[in-house]
Amino acid sequence: MSHLSRTARLGLLLLGVVPLAVAVLPGQATAAAPAGDVRIEVLSGRGDVVSGGDAYVRVIVPANGNRNAVRVDDDGRDVTPAFRVRPGGVDGIVKGLSLGRNVIRAILPDGRGARITLTNHPIGGPVFSGPQIQPWTCSAGAKDKQCNRPQTYDYLYKSTSGGSLKAYNTDSPPTDVANTTTDQGKTVPFIVRRETGVTVRDQYRIAVLFAPKKSWDPTAAQEGYNHKLVLTHGASCDTSYEMGSAPDVLLEDALSRGFAVASHALDNAGHNCNIVTEAESLIVTKELVAERYGPIRYTIGSGCSGGSLVQQKVANAYPGVYQGILPQCSFTDAWSSAQQYEDYVLLRAYFEDPSKQDPTVGALSPLLITNAYGHPNPVNPITFTEVIPNSGKPDRSCPGLDPAVQYNAQTRPKGVRCTLQDYMVNVFGRRPDGKAWSAWDNTGIQYALTGLLDGTVTAAQFADLNAKVGGWNTDLLPQATRTDAGPIAMDRAYRSGAVNTGANLDQVAIIDLRGPDPGAFHDVYRTYSMRERLKREHGTAENQVLWRGQVALLGDTNFVTQGIQAIDKWLAVVEKDTRSVSLARKVLDARKAAAVVDRCTNGAGVDLPAAICDGTVQAYASPRISAGAPVADDTLKCQLVPLKRTAYTNVTFTDAQWATLQKTFPTGVCDYSKPSVGYQETKTWQAYDVVGGRPLGAAPVSVPFRGADTSAGGLGAAPGSLPTTGLPVGLAGVGLLLVAAATGIRRVRRRGHA
Repeated sequence: MSHLSRTARLGLLLLGVVPLAVAVLPGQATAAAPAGDVRIEVLSGRGDVVSGGDAYVRVIVPANGNRNAVRVDDDGRDVTPAFRVRPGGVDGIVKGLSLGRNVIRAILPDGRGARITLTNHPIGGPVFSGPQIQPWTCSAGAKDKQCNRPQTYDYLYKSTSGGSLKAYNTDSPPTDVANTTTDQGKTVPFIVRRETGVTVRDQYRIAVLFAPKKSWDPTAAQEGYNHKLVLTHGASCDTSYEMGSAPDVLLEDALSRGFAVASHALDNAGHNCNIVTEAESLIVTKELVAERYGPIRYTIGSGCSGGSLVQQKVANAYPGVYQGILPQCSFTDAWSSAQQYEDYVLLRAYFEDPSKQDPTVGALSPLLITNAYGHPNPVNPITFTEVIPNSGKPDRSCPGLDPAVQYNAQTRPKGVRCTLQDYMVNVFGRRPDGKAWSAWDNTGIQYALTGLLDGTVTAAQFADLNAKVGGWNTDLLPQATRTDAGPIAMDRAYRSGAVNTGANLDQVAIIDLRGPDPGAFHDVYRTYSMRERLKREHGTAENQVLWRGQVALLGDTNFVTQGIQAIDKWLAVVEKDTRSVSLARKVLDARKAAAVVDRCTNGAGVDLPAAICDGTVQAYASPRISAGAPVADDTLKCQLVPLKRTAYTNVTFTDAQWATLQKTFPTGVCDYSKPSVGYQETKTWQAYDVVGGRPLGAAPVSVPFRGADTSAGGLGAAPGSLPTTGLPVGLAGVGLLLVAAATGIRRVRRRGHA
């Protein structure tokens, strides 16, 4: 008698008592498969990016099939005992997957069945990021070079007397444990288990409500878990060559409502600013949550500064990782933001060194400085370039990198180059000299152009500034001529999503949190840059909600908690939408139904008229925008037009000034009416075992069979299916992305969302 047969009565009992949260989990709505077909779904993520030898698998059994008699095998190895009867089929965590391809088959006694091919990768990686950064230093306790070690657990609780979470001793439990009621209406002790471990060579954390004296079966989770996930992120943007610490996961409000909260050190952009390893670590973390705690209905991201750029660029390049994001004091991505940073460094060198300035031009004008920077506060470029490390310098002090192996142009020319492009060499590839291609370029940029045209900058100032500002060589040393990055880096920056054009961001719910810009480099204009990218790509930015308040950078002390609640409400509506329309359309319609609207507050939760925030949460510009670039600010390398005097209305240049400009711009100046060199839509779900990336393609799907299964491969892919993690095809269990996967619906640029 099989394990399922022995547990038949238990399965029938579970049908009657399954929690409400599970009633809307993936697989319930999809249980209505074509009559007679068996189907297999992978609920822990895409079947081709499995890691660590485990996968959460659901077998959907047709109505006329016996769920208690299903046999499941992995390349012929019987794994049936891992499965439990659940509504519509059987669920199980398949363990012991071999590295590489594994064919999972589910077979009924009459020979009907299905197969799906999973591809398993080492828990230490890589999964799809390609060759890993070397050298890499593991923290103490690692048992191998991939930094692997057993996971650990600690417990915390909320006291009936209030205050922050306290340590909970499982051997001597405290007597003052408060209760909490989840958003599923379940009242449970407010005890949190925090899991800490290592995947893909760095630390992760997972926190969730947990009853220590009860077991946890991910196929029938404890009632304190609502099957929803919040991912937290760090700040800044840097490159490290050693393990770090995963961001905080103790979000009390989210935990009290039943959310799992998770993070990974590689999603702290201040520790790792590489979009590919950021996405990879998130996907592996989500897989762990599903396999250890239960399937995920949807995922919400939260984080400020570097945490915002991770959310926005990963959501765009790997759609399905998040269903909602909450960027705070946001950056759109690392590489378009790098334009402002490096421009600031060049401009500061000119403005802060009188020897660079032509004395005949006259006293240095504050209006020239303000216009060139694009910001009225001259402290803004100072804080940005002093607080954030310059990741374009190959020989700077780099976290975790032994100076004895680091690049030095004279003494160690083949040493490790500590730049973001070298850290992302799998994306950008190498130049003939062995250095990674860089996506920073300032050829044709006319700094302070808008000031010249409106009369606040003189022709003499304009000519002198642009002649003297120069550019960088490959070691980020100043040079007199502008930097020409060439087309290869541009092509790969856009294709990889390292520059976030927003091409796929219409598929997520966004609430952007903003406060006043005090000159601390978290510029408000970036929120509107993202909005302009959305409008350009989709004709609307209505899936980006704007919450503004009077607290600098963040807007309001309540916004993060309230924002998670609002996106949760928004996604709950999307989750229930089974219409045969695009996901983008569902997201827009759900926003209206959930009444998620723009807000302006006093910084402490009191709503104010929008006009007040219009006056206090002001958006300025960047050096590129002040040079005539669109507010979208994602033109990395402009197309050029010849320099012509007639293009400067109401501006008169002397012959000497014009000769200076001709020498400065020998190949022409920027034509911002045209897209950037290399501009293209992000190629989603790329793997980097090939330099420059290759598309993973559609996620594997199950293939049904009847009678003997003689197929060797078992690979199936629905044309046009949307890749995802956490749930099969996003929120497939309730039809959110299932329709897109089944019908091949894709985002149609500028053609609406029907």
